Amino acid sequence: MKNKIKVLRAQHELTQAQLADKLAVSRQTVNAIEKGKFDPSLPLAFKISKLFGKTIEEIFEDE
Repeated sequence: MKNKIKVLRAQHELTQAQLADKLAVSRQTVNAIEKGKFDPSLPLAFKISKLFGKTIEEIFEDE
């Protein structure tokens, strides 16, 4: 699944570690999601969308 997390994280001037802290996940999880190696659970996707003020559809795109 494609996503815009890396771009949004950069726009908000957050490191992977800072984003991971805000989402209560590991930095490795953020890295894996950004690279498309891991699709987040629905609750995590909602946390991400709320944090960035975007809809899930604006952040995640089915390939």
